[in-house]
Amino acid sequence: MVSSSTTISFAFLSFTLWLMIFTSSAQLTPNFYSKSCPKVFDVVRSVIRSAVAKEKRMGGSLLRLHFHDCFVNGCDGSLLLDDTPSFTGEKTAAPNNNSVRGFNVIDDVKSKVEKVCPGVVSCADILAISALESVLALGGPSWKVKLGRRDSKSASLAAANSGVIPPPQSTLSNLINRFQAVGLSAKDMVALSGAHTIGRARCTAFRARIYNDTNIDASFAKSRQSNCPRPSGSGDNNLAPFDVTTQDKFDNKYYTNLISQKGLLRSDQQLHNGGSTDSLVEQYSKNPKSFSVAFAAAMINMGDIRPLTGSNGEIRKNCRKVNS
Repeated sequence: MVSSSTTISFAFLSFTLWLMIFTSSAQLTPNFYSKSCPKVFDVVRSVIRSAVAKEKRMGGSLLRLHFHDCFVNGCDGSLLLDDTPSFTGEKTAAPNNNSVRGFNVIDDVKSKVEKVCPGVVSCADILAISALESVLALGGPSWKVKLGRRDSKSASLAAANSGVIPPPQSTLSNLINRFQAVGLSAKDMVALSGAHTIGRARCTAFRARIYNDTNIDASFAKSRQSNCPRPSGSGDNNLAPFDVTTQDKFDNKYYTNLISQKGLLRSDQQLHNGGSTDSLVEQYSKNPKSFSVAFAAAMINMGDIRPLTGSNGEIRKNCRKVNS
């Protein structure tokens, strides 16, 4: 006769095995399209290389699209959806409005991929691959992009506005908390912040820092002020590179800049401001390889945030709208 404790043990074991099987079936894998769309990386690479060659800034913009997508309800392509009569999407949310860009490039990628293997590759996965190819195009590290995401059938303006995407005025504790909320460590956060080795920011994002902060190099602040007037509404969309040293090269100079108090955003400088992440910034500034390894690992971790898999979601034909 089986005791009640043994029965419970069997039940628990059965449940554990079921959970492991279910979880493994829902996991992403780098070779997801190896048979169904083996040329997907080649197609994406071709479009991204062309776009970045035309405009270096686009590399940072496409990397940022993946980040802003993943932080709002997971890496599900919801950011790409245009507004419809039934819902307001995420494009006009405060962190995205007049800020996120590159949608036309993603449209181009999707169109080219659809010609090679129609109805197979999700827009969420296209964002993930495009982020990789953007980094590679600007001299950054490679990583094995895990694939198999499906696309959301909706988007949420409220979720995008809820503070899940850390604003440029964030404190260190807010940055750590926001990343931890989606399963990313402080180390992941510092490494992913290194994406600011490329790209540009608008004057509205760094005006408060260059005129009010004291933990900023005086000459750096003055040089940024020349293209970002103090009055709000004046020159709001004027751009400045995140990385004043090598603005279009993916390297570790972002961290060197932080040590010199030349972080463009207030949230950038928080990473090296007498707090718990100072040592990581110093490590990455001295050891480019260490940064590359950490960034690659963090990108994989970020890509794992709440993906839709299996029968959830869909494979959109057009990244801007759900399938009819």
